[in-house]
Amino acid sequence: MGEHCDCQLHTSCGIQKCTTDFVSFTSHLNAALEDFDLEFCKALRAYSACTYRNSKVCRGNLVYHSAVLGIGDLMAQRNCTKDGPTSSTNPEVAHDPCNYSGHTEAREHQGGEKTPAPTYLFCGLFGDPHLRTFKDHFQTCKVEGAWPLIDNNYLSVQVTNVPVVQGSSATATNKITIIFKSYQDCTEQKVYQAVTDDLPAAFVDGTTSGGDGNTRSLHIVEKVSGKYIEMHARHIGTTVYVRQLGHYLTLAIQMPQELVMAYEESQDLQLCVNGCPSSERIDDSGHLPLPVISKLLPRGSAAHPRSVYTLETATTKCHEKMLVKDIYFYSCVFDLLTTGDANFTAAAHSALQDVEALHPRKEHWHIFPRSRGGAVGRDSKFFVCLGLVCLILVVFL
Repeated sequence: MGEHCDCQLHTSCGIQKCTTDFVSFTSHLNAALEDFDLEFCKALRAYSACTYRNSKVCRGNLVYHSAVLGIGDLMAQRNCTKDGPTSSTNPEVAHDPCNYSGHTEAREHQGGEKTPAPTYLFCGLFGDPHLRTFKDHFQTCKVEGAWPLIDNNYLSVQVTNVPVVQGSSATATNKITIIFKSYQDCTEQKVYQAVTDDLPAAFVDGTTSGGDGNTRSLHIVEKVSGKYIEMHARHIGTTVYVRQLGHYLTLAIQMPQELVMAYEESQDLQLCVNGCPSSERIDDSGHLPLPVISKLLPRGSAAHPRSVYTLETATTKCHEKMLVKDIYFYSCVFDLLTTGDANFTAAAHSALQDVEALHPRKEHWHIFPRSRGGAVGRDSKFFVCLGLVCLILVVFL
């Protein structure tokens, strides 16, 4: 009989419902968006209120007490106040048409079926230039002049690249144009443009946000004056980082997959989606055959005189910033040997930091060069570095 009463006690404890609601409120949140902490704190307060309502019936339940302790820890970590707004238990009430993360909630409420959380993709461009596509393909390209990175129904991004060294086919970005297209009542069309030594914290019309004062579904945040800005577009769940390092610009973007793929056939030239055309590639699947060296380098000739770095000093310089010898490390070495400009070290390091901030899958942050056999080459320093020398020699043909 005593056992029966104990079962009844645990059956009436609603901690599982509290936890399920908390997961429902937070599963769609995107940590890269600026309002993440605000929404997460709302969900924590709702979770806390739910556990308080169940405090009597859950007395003695270990899961309940663990949840209470966990809530306290999370609230302290996020600097959440105990008093304040909480997440609504009605998805229809909580839905904000100008908040992309709320779109899936609305579909769930209307359709009655739970839809999976949206998948976010990452694209980045930095250095000479090195491109990481939405498919996590890593390429080093020429692409001199104006090229579209993204061109879909919601967002257009175009970069302009110029030669970094006279006589070289390697380029770097000195201009970025970003167009956020008008979307329902959330924002009118907004255009942002940055060029070397002019990285504004405003759109070309002088404003810093899109949408009305209350919605602010699109806005710019200046992180470092003239050097680093972020754009947050809540209505399309998109975050953009633009930096200037040395004389050149870098770009990093996070965007939902379903919006990335919303484009017409005529818009298929998008470097972030399909990579660089083969005729514009400097690399060959990340490396070049070693025999190229003997064909390109006459006996007794020296490395290109424009670079003040040797392979050894470039490797040491890049290792100061990047301890993991992934493709970002080797891109840094390549850029130093090509240009002799130490600012490219900071560009590679910042590009990796942007991946860590915006790429949703930690296990994919680091990309390692592949050996000829196709295996990941974490220890293939000699092969990859020689491959980089090959690349440099090809660049100056």
